[in-house]
Amino acid sequence: MYTKQPNQLLIVNILEILRKYSDSEHRLSQKDISDLLRKEYDMKAGRRRIRRDILNLIDFGCEIEYSETVRVVTNKKTGEPEESCIMSDFFLLRDFSDGELRLLIDSVLFSRQIPFHQRKELVEKLESLSSRYFHAHVSHIHTVPDTLPPNPQLFYTIEVLDEAISAEKKVSFSYLEFGTDKKRRRKRGADGEIRKYVVSPYQMAAKEGKYYLICNFEPYNDISNYRVDRVADICLLDEPIKPFKTLDGVSDVHLDLAGYMAEHIYMYSSKNVKAKFRVVRPMVSDVIDMFGTDVAFSEETDGHVTVTAKVNEMAMKQFAKSFAPDVIVLSPKALADSVKEEARRTVKAYEETEE
Repeated sequence: MYTKQPNQLLIVNILEILRKYSDSEHRLSQKDISDLLRKEYDMKAGRRRIRRDILNLIDFGCEIEYSETVRVVTNKKTGEPEESCIMSDFFLLRDFSDGELRLLIDSVLFSRQIPFHQRKELVEKLESLSSRYFHAHVSHIHTVPDTLPPNPQLFYTIEVLDEAISAEKKVSFSYLEFGTDKKRRRKRGADGEIRKYVVSPYQMAAKEGKYYLICNFEPYNDISNYRVDRVADICLLDEPIKPFKTLDGVSDVHLDLAGYMAEHIYMYSSKNVKAKFRVVRPMVSDVIDMFGTDVAFSEETDGHVTVTAKVNEMAMKQFAKSFAPDVIVLSPKALADSVKEEARRTVKAYEETEE
């Protein structure tokens, strides 16, 4: 039970009760609210006071729904019958539905880059956006094991990158990689010193459960992608970014994020090409999932269809390798030859293991 509170806090406690105990499936009467005030805050309030405070909350902008019932009562002064409006079935409208919260929670819960204790904290914050009845539906979060090595700097890194992108300033950082001992370590240069990266950040984006920084890495003049969860020791620099329009291979003043993500299905950094490739017909849905709807289909047969798409060259190569032989690159010729050569080397490597 809570310590008895000043009467001035009654309206605040009523709002908290509505937040905690009400939703569209669990509505509260004025008596319910009165009982909860007594039980949780040791406060007494009549129905008129509760009604007045709820109306004040609505005037303050709180989205509280209720129902009204008209009944005939006897006026105590005149003895005459008169109509009285009874308010009941109160509940607080939420910014997110339970379905939306479940989707957000699952997205956080199964993220491949956020350490478990941070995921759990985020899930608890998301849970608090609904009523107490929602918690029973997400009890499975306690069964997900912590299999990720933590990067305690992750959220700080995101905050600094967000500030740098808004202010159009460069950042510096070191980059983490794994050793065979399964531990993270800072990447080092040929001289053995920790390598320092200075980049112009343009955007952050999620792809396949991972968070990437899209940027320019000096002294090069192209676009690079870095895993945000592998960034460490980030520092905001007082130096303006390299204008995006000055980079090689770009055709706009600003980054078209949607187009960039569609072309970089694996977030590789290399030039874009207009690729033509043949896939088996059951893969049409997979092609649209990977490349979006901005693709062209042609030369359809009962078993195959030809696809034309603008895509990152290395990403197209990886896509063809991952889904071979159901995906065959037709052009550009240099890309098709490269895929075929890697396929030959792969076969040879398997044959050598059998000797």
